[in-house]
Amino acid sequence: MSANDPVPSPSDLRALAEQSNAWPFEQAKAIVARLKKNPKDEVLFETGYGPSGLPHIGTFGEVARTTMVRHAFRVLTEDRIKTRLLAFSDDMDGLRKVPDNVPNRDMMAAHLGKPLTRVPDPFSNEHPSFGAANNARLRAFLDHFGFDYEFASSTDYYTSGRFDATLLKMLAAYDKVMAIILPTLGPDRRATYSPFLPISQITGVVLQVPMIRRDIAKGTITYVDPDTGSEVETPVTGGNVKCQWKADWAMRWVALGVDYEMAGKDLIDSVKLSGQIARALGATPPEGFNYELFLDEQGQKISKSKGNGLTIDEWLRYASPESLSLFMYREPKAAKRLHFDVIPRNVDDYQQFLDGFPRQDAKQQLANPVWHIHAGHPPKADMPVTFQLLLTLVSSSNAENAETLWGFIGRYRPGVTPQTHQKLDAMVGYAINYYRDFVAPTKQFREPTDGERAALQDLRDALSQLPATSTAEDIQNVVYEIGRREPFLDSVKKGKDGRPGVSLDWFNMLYHVLLGQEKGPRFGSFVAVYGLANAVSMIDGALARSA
Repeated sequence: MSANDPVPSPSDLRALAEQSNAWPFEQAKAIVARLKKNPKDEVLFETGYGPSGLPHIGTFGEVARTTMVRHAFRVLTEDRIKTRLLAFSDDMDGLRKVPDNVPNRDMMAAHLGKPLTRVPDPFSNEHPSFGAANNARLRAFLDHFGFDYEFASSTDYYTSGRFDATLLKMLAAYDKVMAIILPTLGPDRRATYSPFLPISQITGVVLQVPMIRRDIAKGTITYVDPDTGSEVETPVTGGNVKCQWKADWAMRWVALGVDYEMAGKDLIDSVKLSGQIARALGATPPEGFNYELFLDEQGQKISKSKGNGLTIDEWLRYASPESLSLFMYREPKAAKRLHFDVIPRNVDDYQQFLDGFPRQDAKQQLANPVWHIHAGHPPKADMPVTFQLLLTLVSSSNAENAETLWGFIGRYRPGVTPQTHQKLDAMVGYAINYYRDFVAPTKQFREPTDGERAALQDLRDALSQLPATSTAEDIQNVVYEIGRREPFLDSVKKGKDGRPGVSLDWFNMLYHVLLGQEKGPRFGSFVAVYGLANAVSMIDGALARSA
């Protein structure tokens, strides 16, 4: 689709979207079907956040993915139905344990069991509570990405009375709720379970105690205070109680009229039980799906309290926000490692998708991740070099400053400057940070074998004879031709001329011996940017080291 092609009308776009199997459209179609059964004037999308630990990328991922579904829904309905996205923080949950990655842990330990909004801020005096501090971090990040959302605090909603009517409804349906939950619990937990958790009037702790009486007419529950042994009657309204997790989720869906909420695979059973509770309260649970979990370097589930995953700030130190959005878009139902080594691929793949977008027809564009990342309006691609190439330039030249890198780039692409290409300038900074933190500490050169030395000498001589105006393709052809020898021949993969191809072992050797790293960009492109003379000197240095 070129710039001169007509922009599809809303009805044409809707028709294409109805045929698309991109996962945001598949999810949005379920919401459209829901509205056909129960029409309404506004659709509410919700994401949940547990501020018991620092916000991590998984939290962002849920908002990003939900935003993509929301936009897909707007296309399918031609934007005729109002939509809202509510980012809901479960900040009235009791602090069950002190996170491993926060300061002043001893201070926090003195407040175990209290709602997160009653635990002091361990970071500073900037916020009134630990919950408020983490809420602020989440909002700052969502604002940074430009998400269209409304923030909601569980504490605010409970204490302001927003949930009161539904809490009274749950009190009336108490026996039904108990019948849903009790069969899923062990004997000990079953003996003390109640969907309501009173807030102690003495200690402020969220109590997990059985109810000895309930009064539907008065809207109260009665329990035995574990500290005094006396009976306490308290209203279920006005923030005097909060609900147990599964009951709380269902209560929120019903009270707010949530139409869509996705959740992690680890919450499949919770979604089912909360859905049953919502039905017991006379409502239809929201649409949604269960996405797979993010894993750390060891393949373990990422945990906010353990802090074993990438943080939001860490990704943004090394890559653009758009690359993170691409990571979130891809295969949401497949478990993925969320570690530093996934960043370079997502940076470059984003640019490839962006570069290909104008050449696609409208139907293909709806399947392109950048259409969903940018709500149907991706920017024009203008990135002269790849992230992997920048990393290799830093590694080969030990250039840990932007000026040196821009010297290479300017020679390769005259007229390209930090002022004309601000996104590239940002990527230069990302590449330097990534190199310092992850590439430099792991660089390990290996010595070439005798056969490899001979091949490197031939490559050095061939490159030295090329004219300075040689293109990346010219250089790649020479590199390929020099590598067409044992033990680098690939008898399966034939060259364009029908002769045996060249295996990846040839290129892997070049990067190991010359740069001390396992892989890199297309070698001809790297040399074109780095410079033929510099490449020859690099090979001379490698041969001298191993002499």
